[in-house]
Amino acid sequence: MHPAVSLIAENVLKNQALVVALLFPVLATVANVDTPVQHSLLVTAVSWALIWIPAVCRAGLGASGSGGSKKATSWAAGGFLAFAQICDRAACDKEGIWSTKALLPLLVVLLSESEIWSHHFALPSYHSLDDSSDSGAGSERKSHARSYRLLVIVTVAAAAALSTRYSSSPTTTLGLSSVLFAAVGLVLFESALKTSKDDNHSGRRGFVSADGTFSRPNPIEGTQREHHIATLRDVAAIMTILCGLAAYLVEPMTPNGFTWEPVYRQLPGDWKAMQHRRTVQISIWMIVVDVIVNTLFFFITFQQGAVHTSFLVLFSYMCARLHLAVSFSGLWFTVIYSATALLIMTTSSTSSSIDLRSSIRLRRIIFGVTAASFGFLFLRYASGARRYPSTTHDLSTFGVVSPESPFSPVPMDLKKGHPAEQLIESAEKRFGDLLNRQSKSLGEAVQEYRRRHGFPPPPNFDKWYEFATRNGVQLIDEFDTITRSLYPFWALKPSTIRARVRLALGSDENALIGMMIRDGSVVKIENGQEWQQQATTGMIKDFVQYLPDMDLAFNIHDEPRVVVPHDQLSFLVTKARDHDIPNAMRNPSPQNAFSPRPSDMNDGRRFEEAKTTKFNRFAHQQTWTVSRLSCSQHSQARNYEDSPADNLTSYAVGPLNYVYNVSAFSDICNSPSFSSSFGFFERPNAFNIVHELTPIFSQSKISSFQDILYPSPWYWFGRVGYDEDRDTTWENKTNAMYWRGSTTGGFSRSGGWRRQHRQHIVRNLNAPSKAKILVSKSQSQSHLPPRDSDPQTQTPELVVKDVDRKSLTRLIDVKFSHIGQCDPGDCDAQKEFFNIAPRADGQDAWYFKHLLDMDGNAFSGRFYAFLRSRSLTYKMAVFREWHQEWLRPWVHYVPLSLKGEEHLDLVRWFGGVQEGDREAAADGQGGEGKEGRDRDRDRNREKDRDKPRKDGNGESVGEKKAREIAERSSEWAGKVLRNVDFEVWFFRLLLEYGRIIDDNRDMIGYPGP
Repeated sequence: MHPAVSLIAENVLKNQALVVALLFPVLATVANVDTPVQHSLLVTAVSWALIWIPAVCRAGLGASGSGGSKKATSWAAGGFLAFAQICDRAACDKEGIWSTKALLPLLVVLLSESEIWSHHFALPSYHSLDDSSDSGAGSERKSHARSYRLLVIVTVAAAAALSTRYSSSPTTTLGLSSVLFAAVGLVLFESALKTSKDDNHSGRRGFVSADGTFSRPNPIEGTQREHHIATLRDVAAIMTILCGLAAYLVEPMTPNGFTWEPVYRQLPGDWKAMQHRRTVQISIWMIVVDVIVNTLFFFITFQQGAVHTSFLVLFSYMCARLHLAVSFSGLWFTVIYSATALLIMTTSSTSSSIDLRSSIRLRRIIFGVTAASFGFLFLRYASGARRYPSTTHDLSTFGVVSPESPFSPVPMDLKKGHPAEQLIESAEKRFGDLLNRQSKSLGEAVQEYRRRHGFPPPPNFDKWYEFATRNGVQLIDEFDTITRSLYPFWALKPSTIRARVRLALGSDENALIGMMIRDGSVVKIENGQEWQQQATTGMIKDFVQYLPDMDLAFNIHDEPRVVVPHDQLSFLVTKARDHDIPNAMRNPSPQNAFSPRPSDMNDGRRFEEAKTTKFNRFAHQQTWTVSRLSCSQHSQARNYEDSPADNLTSYAVGPLNYVYNVSAFSDICNSPSFSSSFGFFERPNAFNIVHELTPIFSQSKISSFQDILYPSPWYWFGRVGYDEDRDTTWENKTNAMYWRGSTTGGFSRSGGWRRQHRQHIVRNLNAPSKAKILVSKSQSQSHLPPRDSDPQTQTPELVVKDVDRKSLTRLIDVKFSHIGQCDPGDCDAQKEFFNIAPRADGQDAWYFKHLLDMDGNAFSGRFYAFLRSRSLTYKMAVFREWHQEWLRPWVHYVPLSLKGEEHLDLVRWFGGVQEGDREAAADGQGGEGKEGRDRDRDRNREKDRDKPRKDGNGESVGEKKAREIAERSSEWAGKVLRNVDFEVWFFRLLLEYGRIIDDNRDMIGYPGP
């Protein structure tokens, strides 16, 4: 053997106890973090079975080291430890269970000193710190008091480090039961390991000495060792039997039942087979780790005792908690716990080198640090949660005045400031009120749910609330989009809804991803692209165990799929409102559980083939007539005149039609002009629709469609990323609006591109024509006013003025980089008409202050990346997404209309560019003296005038608002556009949908805490 290896082996053997004590928390932390919750009992049972086999080979099958009483104690220890594992698995919530583990050392000490337990079992006694054989009773009582004070510090420090935002009552109850069972099992395990030879010693266990080594009065030899192995054999047998039986009853044992853990972009071959294989590999690896952990657990218990073992077990939970979510407070309290636990173990050792005075000094330091830490923590929480500060002092909403004529925009008092400024102030006030009224507890959330909807939340609402609050969801009450999407389905029988899904998934021609959930697992998913299957499965993996059995149909196409005629839709809504929902309201005590799988739902092995389909294809055809079917006959979209007016009153304010109501703007029933200006209605790339109310989950939709919205897997999968390292500061960004993209939005044939929205916006922003902007009244009467105005002066009255777009060319950098989705002739026409820019890196957008985002074939996939950046986002969207309540116009982005009369004025106002800027004079005439009349110099001056600049960093109201919204959107996106936020929203949606398809939906629901 190599000398170095020999030296290492020698030192390991010499310091065996120390190595075991250091290795145990490391491997236990790995086991706590990586063991799949859904298969934890299986892993535990197999690992103890692998320990039982060599123990039987060594100690025999029926041999007993110390008679029947010790065997009974061993069995009892194994039973209690198994019950602790079963409670952990039943909760199916690692964080919630961990938050109760702080009580473990304290309970172990209390049980060790309990006279009742000592009477029935030969329990080891816990010796208080610093007691000595010659001390008196008073000294012993003081020592006990000191030791318990340190135990209290250990407990509260661990509780602070392991605390979680919220745990449901069942989780807390199971957690407390688990820690109690574990404490009893630990104490009994130590008692079973204790032999008569141990009783002849002074009663003290081995402890950690000052130099960090563990010691025990006498080594284990002969009969003593056989007894220990027999005890391990008995405990392992009981653990294997009970955990194995529980795993068989509650855990999925079929291959499809293993939980998928997608590894994105790294999967050769079929990803579903790979994920099943990977889950099996993780389970096998965790079995190996558990075998080592349980063996070390055995060694530490008989060498150091139950108390010291409990300290190490608790430390492993704290390390696992830090691995999941590192925080300064968690790290700090873990340090306090470690120092206090080490002091307890060190001062308890008979060979401790710490004298009484040093021990007292260390205690005082720990007491002081702990008290100061909890004082700071209390002040922090007493001060309340941080709210985003309001950016203005005057938050009064803008006044509403009757329009001059029917369907005209709402007039706005321009004496109060620019319309954008007034809309921002109004939106900030509403958003601030929204934040302040969010529920702070489960009871408040249930009460608010009942107030809004009139009936109780769906079953497992407490699990959803726990998942949401634990992950820091900001808007706990704002999920009305879900209610609106599902409202008409209340009028259908649950069996009818299930039958329509089954029929829709029965044909591959329907372009749907089919997913089957059975017994708390995704057992089958078919069709669609691989990344979408992975992402959709990954989105629900952390909560699928709380969902009922269901079949889900996800739209593969960008375009929506379900449009129900208005007369049918109106009937369904009325029936749901007047009959079906009131039935659910009348149940005062709903059952907090979904019904068992209905008889018409199969076992999840295959999708039943359908011979017919109710979907109709209209690809590359005009779709306005079909799309407006669900609009009221009294709406402008159903007006049968040739060119009916848009209902601008519902969404726009004058004089340039700034959007004040995004929902009304995106409602196509208000805007018949969309029929000839929005690509989806010209010729969508795909149009495969059904007119029956069918639950199809789509990533976005037009307002008149009845698809059920859900968070897009595109965002969750990170298909368009934001590289913060490529971003720059606001001051260093170019003061211009930037956009690069392709001619998606519809298929162009016979000149149809002239009626599509992307082409319309790009053409208008680059047109060599006049544009309207708002300027102060004094500016409109003077050709060359001062460039800078005093921001403190009274707001001047604004008026509309026509300007040449060329004077503001430098503010616009909006171009196509690709021409596609068109017949050859139409593609050539667009290439000739537009100035096509080279393809650009998506990360290049961050060099501009103003970013334009607009719909394509459906929603824009880069919107969230824009919001995360340090730039200001402008958005033109007719397609609706799930985030309507969470992302607020004029607070997190600037909404734009499709007609675009306000586009240039908004960029100019936010960019701080004055209309009378000498360097941007409208007529292009400039220069002073003789040189100014020279042609070459005029040409150079015009080029310089059109160059982008890095200005827009001044103190005008528009510039300050642009910077504030950009900063606010970046911060807010980091709070509400995380993957876990998508999962929380999807979780809530599937719980609501699960109730809709439940045959007993009138009788189920969450009654409240």
